[in-house]
Amino acid sequence: MRSAGVISQLGRYPVKSMRGESLPATTLTLQGVAEDRRYAFVQAGSRSNFPWLTARELPELLCYRPSVEKAGSPEVAVSVTLPSGEKWPVDSAELLQALKAHSGRDLFLLRDYRGSYDVAPVSLISDQTVASIAGESGTSVDAWRFRPNLLVDLKRGEAFEELQWVGRILRVGSAARIAITEVDERCMMITLDPATAQRSPAVLRCVAQQHQQRAGVYATVLTPGEVRVGDTLAFEN
Repeated sequence: MRSAGVISQLGRYPVKSMRGESLPATTLTLQGVAEDRRYAFVQAGSRSNFPWLTARELPELLCYRPSVEKAGSPEVAVSVTLPSGEKWPVDSAELLQALKAHSGRDLFLLRDYRGSYDVAPVSLISDQTVASIAGESGTSVDAWRFRPNLLVDLKRGEAFEELQWVGRILRVGSAARIAITEVDERCMMITLDPATAQRSPAVLRCVAQQHQQRAGVYATVLTPGEVRVGDTLAFEN
């Protein structure tokens, strides 16, 4: 099998559109990264096919910091630290009321073991693509802006190479296997600084005008397995 690159960062987002967690290792399950986007706050009055509360509606949501305790066990629990420093369980009345007040929307908490994903359970982008977009848009290099599960340092080192992987199967680490299903067509979320929620419209403008709005890819998990930072990704086909 030919090497595609190595994992340089693993990311998990326990609550949809809130800040991500960096992991040294995780399990790729058939539903994606364990405990990734298992929780989401839903706009009760929405009748659209995208009813979740996200940073599109409340940019400050990126400054809410979830953390997972006892992942992979029946006692798994998620807590969220607010920008104010208050910390609440994800299913607490206090957190729900804070989000309702900050967003001005009626909300309810959704727990879905399959994950509340936009398209597919695994997102991947390369270090080279992230760096290229930063250079072209005159912004700082920060992969969290693109909210990947797998950040990959490419073997051949060419930005946007991962867009050519659609339809291919990759082994990740010693056991896990993923199928690259489609390219990621980006929206305004990538304009938001992942730490401060400040907007940089030049990022999306760059991706839309110079790269047909494409940056990174989506994948599904064919074979579950443990993966670690530093693991190799290799093509099977």
